[in-house]
Amino acid sequence: MLMDHSLLNEQQTHWEQSFAKNSEMFGEQPSLAALRATEILKARGGKDILELGAGQGRDTLHFARNGVHVHVLEYTREGVEHIEKKAEEYGLNDMITVTQHDVREPFPLPENSLDGCYSHMLYCMALTSEELVKLNHHVHNVIRPGAYNLYTVRHKGDVHYGKGIHRGEDLYEMGGFIVHFFDRVKVENLTDGYRLVDVHEFEEGGLPRRLYQVTLEKLA
Repeated sequence: MLMDHSLLNEQQTHWEQSFAKNSEMFGEQPSLAALRATEILKARGGKDILELGAGQGRDTLHFARNGVHVHVLEYTREGVEHIEKKAEEYGLNDMITVTQHDVREPFPLPENSLDGCYSHMLYCMALTSEELVKLNHHVHNVIRPGAYNLYTVRHKGDVHYGKGIHRGEDLYEMGGFIVHFFDRVKVENLTDGYRLVDVHEFEEGGLPRRLYQVTLEKLA
């Protein structure tokens, strides 16, 4: 099936509208992925991290409350404004920096400058395999040697895999949202410049969603 890139690009508008309609779309509590990532990153001395696709900032706020400075790159203007508002409301402005950015483009951050990178289901958004390789390279550029890149993705054991409208590769659209489902081969294909430390399987939400949390270590 040929990939329709215009449909993938339209996801930004869909997310903007979804966030505008629901100011707490994923709730206020941090995700299970963020709870685990906080312990992993702090154990490695992570004080200054990057978060990709933070949405409305529930995990961002959790990191900041735990003494971690978070540089957020978020696709939507709605998300950026919501995180900035929450940071001010909770007195966390000094711990959170938010920039609207398309992660398919090189990151506006210095090379080798951050203690790690975290993202929750950003890698399984409407991104092609080629774009995922570039994304992983952009992360590699800005984290320090030895730093971790932790990302989560829905995998092919998820109940929604193969359902909805097929949009090419392992991408399926359900309810207007396009999801890129992973298997272990896809995880292995995204290790250039990294050591694969761990693939942690977990479940989250009412379905439940079935996910991997992948931990990659940047090689020196």
